[in-house]
Amino acid sequence: MADFPWGRRPLLSTGLGFGDLFGLDDVDELLTRRGLRTPFIRLAKGGEVIDPRRYTSSGGAGAEIADQVDDERVTRLFLDGATIVLQALHRTWPPLVDFGQQLAADLGHPVQINAYVTPPQNQGFSAHYDVHDVFVLQVAGEKQWRIHAPVLTDPLRNQPWNSRAASVAARASEEPVIDTVLRPGDALYLPRGWLHSATSLGETSVHLTVGVHPVTRHSLVEVLAGLAAEDPSLRESLPLGFDPTDPSLLAGAVDALSSWLRTVDADAVADRLRERVWPQGRSEPVSPLAQERIVSSLTADTPVRLRGFLPHTVDVRADGVVLRLPDRTLTLPAVTAAAMKTVLSGTVVRAAELPDLDADDGLVLIRRLLREALVVPA
Repeated sequence: MADFPWGRRPLLSTGLGFGDLFGLDDVDELLTRRGLRTPFIRLAKGGEVIDPRRYTSSGGAGAEIADQVDDERVTRLFLDGATIVLQALHRTWPPLVDFGQQLAADLGHPVQINAYVTPPQNQGFSAHYDVHDVFVLQVAGEKQWRIHAPVLTDPLRNQPWNSRAASVAARASEEPVIDTVLRPGDALYLPRGWLHSATSLGETSVHLTVGVHPVTRHSLVEVLAGLAAEDPSLRESLPLGFDPTDPSLLAGAVDALSSWLRTVDADAVADRLRERVWPQGRSEPVSPLAQERIVSSLTADTPVRLRGFLPHTVDVRADGVVLRLPDRTLTLPAVTAAAMKTVLSGTVVRAAELPDLDADDGLVLIRRLLREALVVPA
């Protein structure tokens, strides 16, 4: 990855192929048979998002929830030129669940995946920029992309394009940096902040947008601000009648903050950052019925393995093994330290083979790990 222009400039790649991830038939499957609800779908036309009430309705008897996709209404809007956006496919479409998990693990940043389905000769959204990096994967049809340089480099989540709409419109009227047609199997990388707009050509276009939500240095600043709130000296009020334009007064506050920064515990910063980042990802799905079956029939020779893509840290102490997970912390007996090291290595394990535990104690540990969804059937 050393040569990849991460965060610096766009990159166009051709002839890769993504047919195993998503396609036209998959779009119809999701729209007609999966009971999608908002916000897993939205529609847009002419740069404007369409009111969901125009394409959702009740699901009928036994499924009266009113915000379900109405395939007839979607069809009419699509034929009238609306773009369909299928959101969070990394949560709803199995091949993209697996793809998103592996990509997030490789990149080290949280990932989301949407699909944009645009009818021929139509544009779903006007020129804009995203506050996350994007990989565009063309899976069907052709789409013309126009890319312009940023009006704001590396925008943060609280700096969306519509807060700079005039600058964006002016930049979009200039000659594009890239003007190209993506065909099935082509990919385009866009760092956050780069302006883009796309128009479907002679047939229905489907592309996947893989959004990469970067963890930035500003993320660390936000974490530090949270830690600073715990320091009494930094919570002190400034003097009565202070002048907010007095540099000398502000210099004292800056000095206090600088002194505090030199004492910050890096482990505390890492803990706070982990609490922000881990919940944005998704571990390997757990099948409740499969877990129940294996718990009910568990023997000392039943093979299990660590759940894939499960963020965790482990701390072995004299009084126990502390396992930190995205939503909770578990404490296990100190005698399980060697066994947990084996489990967390990712190899296939059996209760009878866990180090420092007899078969009965191994069964107790594996049963708990199954109930906690740390391990799954091998």
